[in-house]
Amino acid sequence: MTDRELEWSRGDRAKAAAKLMVGWVALLWLLEVVDVASGHALDGLGITPRTASELVDVVPAAFIHFGFAHVAANSVPLLVMGFLAALGGIRRFLAVCALIIVADGLGVWLIAPAHTNTAGASGLIFGLFGYLLVTGFVQRRPLGVLVGLLVGAVWGTSILVGLAPTQSGVSWQGHLLGLVAGVATAFLFKRRTGRGVVQV
Repeated sequence: MTDRELEWSRGDRAKAAAKLMVGWVALLWLLEVVDVASGHALDGLGITPRTASELVDVVPAAFIHFGFAHVAANSVPLLVMGFLAALGGIRRFLAVCALIIVADGLGVWLIAPAHTNTAGASGLIFGLFGYLLVTGFVQRRPLGVLVGLLVGAVWGTSILVGLAPTQSGVSWQGHLLGLVAGVATAFLFKRRTGRGVVQV
């Protein structure tokens, strides 16, 4: 592959990542518009813990928010961290997101306080933060390490605050579980090369 072809490949990958994340965030805003217009009918897609029927909401809960301020707070970090993670490949990124969302949602279902309703993209955001923070070290890629350090510098304080159990109305459990899931996913999706081993 020539340098020009490589640059086009990187450029196409960046464009695909950007389009995906802009579309993802736009979907969150659209869903909140529908929620408000329907008298908050979509709020029921949040996760109520330890109720068997609520297991079907594990994935939808990551796309539902409680008001426009909630969506706004999640939009920028999801857009930026999602874009950075998606640069590693769209299929890989979607698999990473799926694992984080499912693991975080199931964890919330198991340990969140009774009679609560948990929803929002913050569990995924914390997961992407954990993924980006360690994946460069796991894969031994200097650029990935640099990205992880930059993400940590920009959002590290906010992440620590989000893990504090003293905040009213905030699911620190969902944040912590998302973070752990993201770190675990970085190890699970470690790229390996060699005979008989296929890259993800």
